[in-house]
Amino acid sequence: MPKGQSRQRFGQGKAKDNPAGTYFENRESGAANGQAAVHKGRLDAQAILLLIVHTLFGGANALSGTFVGVYLWKAKNDYALIGWFTLTTHLTMAITFWLAGKWVKEHNKMNCLRAGVFVSAIFYMLVLWMGTSSIHYFVWLGMVQGISAAFFWVAFNVVYFEVTDPDNRDRFNGWVGLLGSGAGILAPWISGLLIVNLGDGTGYRLIFSISLGIFLLGVIISFFLKKRKVEGIYEWLFPLRILRQSETPWKRVSLALVFQGVREGVFGFMIALLVYISTSSEASLGNFVLMTSAVSLVSFWAAGRFIKPRFRKISMFIGALMAVVVILPFFWKMGYATLLIFGLGASLFFPMYSVPMVSAVFDLIGSNEESAKQREEYIVLRELSLNVGRMLGVVLFICVISWSKAPLVINVLLLVIGSSTLFSWYFMKKQLSVIKP
Repeated sequence: MPKGQSRQRFGQGKAKDNPAGTYFENRESGAANGQAAVHKGRLDAQAILLLIVHTLFGGANALSGTFVGVYLWKAKNDYALIGWFTLTTHLTMAITFWLAGKWVKEHNKMNCLRAGVFVSAIFYMLVLWMGTSSIHYFVWLGMVQGISAAFFWVAFNVVYFEVTDPDNRDRFNGWVGLLGSGAGILAPWISGLLIVNLGDGTGYRLIFSISLGIFLLGVIISFFLKKRKVEGIYEWLFPLRILRQSETPWKRVSLALVFQGVREGVFGFMIALLVYISTSSEASLGNFVLMTSAVSLVSFWAAGRFIKPRFRKISMFIGALMAVVVILPFFWKMGYATLLIFGLGASLFFPMYSVPMVSAVFDLIGSNEESAKQREEYIVLRELSLNVGRMLGVVLFICVISWSKAPLVINVLLLVIGSSTLFSWYFMKKQLSVIKP
């Protein structure tokens, strides 16, 4: 991003932490220097570095995170226990997001990002150390995972907002999905082969150790990201204040995010677990992720390249609808073949839903200078909404699965939870029609 000349101190933040100007100052200075016309829609060096850190973080999680649920399942075949682990993760994540908002607002947000990567490394160190006894400490492990995710994502999303603008935000999101899918192609496939060939004990220890090393590499590379200016004082009750306003698009957007989270909370762990249960093979799960990630890679590339702001509304609707349609084969037969149909279909269409959703929300944050100055609070509001939805989805899952584990009940549950994408689109559609110049 173009460097500003201001050395003014804002609130408790020091300008020397980052010589760059504010979000709007940077956009205006770029336009004044003729850079907007030449580089419109391009990603600068800081955006590319942020993509690399994100890819390492996602790759390390893809290598081992896909198998954490399986690891716990093999220790104890209990859907509800894995649900409680996931619920603990999302609850801790929500609380940590709210608390960490002050860190990224008033202090060094890059240290918060590094802390997220480092605590993720600690999570896998704990799993390695505890071994099969991890099942007895799932609450504590869920809390550590929630803290790591919150630290990383609250800082990542603030920096992402600062290094992108409406001209290149869809492109950045497309690259995030493309590189994440690229990591997802190889990492789980390699993990599955290692676990099968080396055995449970050695295989899981090896992949958790490799993830640990990748996280540490991510911390090192993050030091090449510039320190960024901190400005203003964190408003603790900002989400409540905004949602109490009579006329604000954030009421609709927050509901859309809640429904988005409902699906994420359950499908994030359930699909991988169902694939393993259907095949009893980590290698099959690795192959499943390889194939679905390959499709997702192409789909995210296309979404980032071709979905322009004027196409967001129809794109998100098609993605939301097809994310529900691909669940229907489960009612014919729950097996590897139908799970693969679901996985390939979701990978093909879900980027059409997620790319417009993410871009439109961040465009709303940057819609004027006042809201851009409170980007940290808005990002906390966004993440709180998502985690409320995730927790609601997981609570529904735990209640239903504790009542019945019949295949039909599970299929109906997945259909109900999966249909939340349509509600998300409904509450988001008005905002998707807002086109910024």
